[in-house]
Amino acid sequence: MKSPRPACRLVVLLGVGVGVLAAPALADCPEYLGSVDTPEDAMSVAVAGGYAYVADREAGLRVIDVSTPSAPVDVGFLDTPGNAYGVAVAGGYAYVGDSLAGLRVIDVSTPSAPVEVGFLDTPGESYDVAAAGGYAYVADFDSGLRVIDVSTPSAPVEVGFFDTPGWAYGVALAGGYAYVGDCFAGLRVIDVSTPSTPVEVGFLGTPGWAYGVAVAGGYAYVADSWEGGLRVIDVSTPSTPVEVGFLDTPGYTVGVALAGGYAYVADLYAGLAVFEDCSLPFSDGFESGDTSAWSATVP
Repeated sequence: MKSPRPACRLVVLLGVGVGVLAAPALADCPEYLGSVDTPEDAMSVAVAGGYAYVADREAGLRVIDVSTPSAPVDVGFLDTPGNAYGVAVAGGYAYVGDSLAGLRVIDVSTPSAPVEVGFLDTPGESYDVAAAGGYAYVADFDSGLRVIDVSTPSAPVEVGFFDTPGWAYGVALAGGYAYVGDCFAGLRVIDVSTPSTPVEVGFLGTPGWAYGVAVAGGYAYVADSWEGGLRVIDVSTPSTPVEVGFLDTPGYTVGVALAGGYAYVADLYAGLAVFEDCSLPFSDGFESGDTSAWSATVP
């Protein structure tokens, strides 16, 4: 039986010093920045060039101008044919994991007028996407990780895959590796240096269900549902990932992204919180179970 699909309705932007997670002395620095309410369920976010690209489930792709964090503005959208769950942005294109409608390739060079230019019907349900070097890496639920050549955006072609043991829901890329949030099978680390033959090299079980993943500075940040909150995992040695800390978030943590000095965390009904990056990647002893940083996320 497949798991219930998580959702987050209200996109709430909070500027909170991430240092509060690493050093309790900074616990007095939360600061509200601004908010925008998307029309449906904000499932994932990618940030590039002053814009946030939100996979908004039944409402497709939403483009939000966040160049002024205190006043985010919805400036464009594209209603995809499926339910938009994941999004990545690279080279002027947004790659959307559109569940049963597969991978959608959308030209966002004009953010106010996104246009679909190509698509690929994947064998499973496309829930998340990472993109780099002319390839899109799709977390395709019960069909594992799919590797798609998008060097010609109008004609994406699958070139490789790895069938993960769980349900591939989230994916991030760093240093020739794909980090997959594999639901009940935790975090999987897959060598994709040869895109046609991905190989798993390591894994770590998490206490909840591993959904979204972000990677920076040798750490993987895993959105781990109700039970797990946000987990911080040292992946400096990809074959032996080790958890170094966690944050017990108030909702159902489904997504996380790092960009422009902020950590973006999608936390179901608690919304999408934005933490100001004081000291990423939490290298100095993440404060286990500290929820003080979330005090302003729920009205």
